[in-house]
Parts: sequence; structure tokens; C-alpha cells
Amino acid sequence: MFRHFGERRTLSHNLQLATLLSFVAGVVNISGVFYIKTLTTNVTGHFAFFAEEIVLNNYGLAFIYVAYVLCFLFGSFVSGFLMQLIARKKKGMSPVLLPILLEMLIISLVWYYSYTTVWSASKTHIIAASLLFAMSVQNALVTLVSNSIVRTTHLTGLFTDLGIEWAQLIFYRKAQARKRLKQSIFLRLAIIVFFFLGCVIGGVLFKFVSFHALLLAVGVLSYALFYDSIKYQFYSIKRRIQSHI
Repeated sequence: MFRHFGERRTLSHNLQLATLLSFVAGVVNISGVFYIKTLTTNVTGHFAFFAEEIVLNNYGLAFIYVAYVLCFLFGSFVSGFLMQLIARKKKGMSPVLLPILLEMLIISLVWYYSYTTVWSASKTHIIAASLLFAMSVQNALVTLVSNSIVRTTHLTGLFTDLGIEWAQLIFYRKAQARKRLKQSIFLRLAIIVFFFLGCVIGGVLFKFVSFHALLLAVGVLSYALFYDSIKYQFYSIKRRIQSHI
């Protein structure tokens, strides 16, 4: 799921990556909406809020929305930097290991911070900025691993691509081209469905355990790393055995 890059990736690799991490994004998204009434997986809406506050002369709030955008940008930078660093320096380590561990750490710290500090406006902004950073780390690593095929933290582009590909399906006649289109459509639908499931399941869980629902995202990320590591070890052992036969 995490070990193959670009052309080496199959539909199965991308489906595993897309479903798990889009589910995580859905959980984080709904948790942020319920707990701090703020979008925490993308920055599109925050540009509109920034413009609104500028027009209303609320420059302090406008600065906050700029900070949100910059946190998202910085998350992508850190994720890309860590992956490049590992790829160049640590040949035996998966390039996604540190970004995912960083994402898990930030989400865990946000959960801990939410229960150990009193409620205030600054607390809301810190939580929002931190979750935006974490989701940007995830979005960048998924983009790099899948060669920009998979996106997991926002759906606008997915729905656009989905509409285009459905239109192309009407006109494409060659079997190979139709097969690629159908696989792409299936992948995009899987991301949308699992993002929605993450929102619904995370929302239901939030009703019962409040912001503890955020730990579900950490659990899914832990499972993804564990599954990928076990599968990698299995195939490594299998190759060694076959090489001695």
C-alpha cells in the first residue's frame, strides 16, 4: 500500500490507500465540525472567510484564516521534505513512515490538548490549525505515493474528475481505454464513499464520546502502518525462500 510509487502501483494498492486514508479524513472533518465548528481537512472555505473578514474590517480574524492556510501549506512542505529525506538517506525505510507518524502524533496531541485546557477562542484556533496541518501532511504523502492519482482530504476535485470521466466513458470505444476509465471511476467513488463513511461513523461516535472520536483516526492510521509492515515482511520472507529453492 505504501511501498510502491508511481507506475509500480496497481488499482489494489491505490484502493487500499484511498479507502483507509479518506476514512481518516472523514473522521477528522466531522470531529472538527462538531467540536470547533470549523473545516479541518481543506482550506477552500477559509479563503472565503478570509475575504469576508477583510470586507468587514475584522483584520484579526482575517489573519487567523491566513494562518490556517499557511499551516496547510506548511504541512505539505514538511511531508514532502520528510519523504524526500528518507528516500535519499534511509534506503531500508518506507518514505511515508515519518509523515504518517507525524500525522498520528499531531492528532493525538490535539485530542490530549482538547481535554487538558480550558475553552477559549485561542484553543479553537490552535486545534483547527493543527488538524489542518495534519491533514495536509496526509494529503501530500498520498499525492506523492500515488503520483497525484489519489486525494483523500477534500472532494471538490474528485467530483469534477468523476463527471469528466463519466462523460468520456460515453465516447471512448477502445477496450483498454474503457477499462482504465472504469478503474479510475471506481477508485474515485471508493474515496467519496469512505470519506462519507468516515464522516457518518465519526459523527455518530462523537455523539457518544465527544472529541474522543478523533482517536478512531489514530487507530486507522496505526492499522494502516501495521498492515503495510506485516505484508512487506511476508513478501520479503517469501522472496528469500524462493531465491533459495
